[in-house]
Amino acid sequence: MKNNSPSNAPFLRTINMALVVVLIVLVLIAGLCAVMVIGPDRIIDWLSDSREVQLIESDNTKPDVWLAPDSTQIPDDENGKLILYGRALIRRTSQYLGPKGSVKSMSNGMNCQNCHLEAGTKPFGNNYSAVASTYPKLRARSGTKESIEKRVNDCIERSLNGQLLENESHEMKAIVAYIKWLGKDVEKGKTPNGAGLLELAFLDRPASAEKGKLVYTEKCMVCHGINGEGVALADGTGYQFPPLWGEKSYNLGAGLYRLSRFAGYVKANMPFGASYNAPQLTDDQAWDVAAYVNSLPRPSMDLSKDWPDISKKPIDHPFGPYTDGFDQEQHKLGPFKPIQEKRKLLSASR
Repeated sequence: MKNNSPSNAPFLRTINMALVVVLIVLVLIAGLCAVMVIGPDRIIDWLSDSREVQLIESDNTKPDVWLAPDSTQIPDDENGKLILYGRALIRRTSQYLGPKGSVKSMSNGMNCQNCHLEAGTKPFGNNYSAVASTYPKLRARSGTKESIEKRVNDCIERSLNGQLLENESHEMKAIVAYIKWLGKDVEKGKTPNGAGLLELAFLDRPASAEKGKLVYTEKCMVCHGINGEGVALADGTGYQFPPLWGEKSYNLGAGLYRLSRFAGYVKANMPFGASYNAPQLTDDQAWDVAAYVNSLPRPSMDLSKDWPDISKKPIDHPFGPYTDGFDQEQHKLGPFKPIQEKRKLLSASR
């Protein structure tokens, strides 16, 4: 006969609670193992794909930022295959073009989506929304009218510290096809809200690498390592978390080596899980951690052909000469407001 006596009830409740706790712990351990073994990029990809479908099914309101087209709508034809290959190259660049690349060994082991988050689709995550709509275009850094192919190779040479990818290669054609597909709904000549990176207000002081080291230790080191080395995949085909300095990281010519670019990037995207509308860092923390990371060693690059018109160098371009009278240290770390005001005066006097 079943015993339903009240004296057994507390014991049974305790057993049930213990089982629930054990199950929760097991789920958390399994999730952690999945992230460490599979890698956060793949987890993000799966979540992103499911989020795209959910948005289409349940959200009919117009978003305040650009949203990428649903990847499940890539056409099932030869062009679609090219687009999908381009998407794979952005997500898993190192698998195809890294040190152990299956196509060619020509880059440092990082992936394009380490900088262009979620395969170039995340709002204010350095996405590709405005590339097809604004290229070809004249760029002050080169002083020439650049194609999408040229822009892609800039990233490969600078952020991936790699070699040029031939314009007629299957891989370049695939990357360009994917980028054009992402921007297919953006009007020519327009830049949608959410493109590029957040523009943070300038500080009233120089950014502090010393303060930034504290931010890095608290917020970044758990993923990117005590020496900024990142976490490599076991098979050597890339990184779970990319290196932020050292010989395997982006070089001195990369866009993220500019303080404002790095600060805007981390403000909207870091630490893992942050977004433009749910940041985890203050503006000061973003500027300071940018100063710290970019104060550390990384590969060099010949920049002698950059900015042929030196008056068009960005305020935070860290290499002289300049036409505004401020030194290289202030252009690198700030404060930037005095430079901004001086340039306005110079521009008005012309």
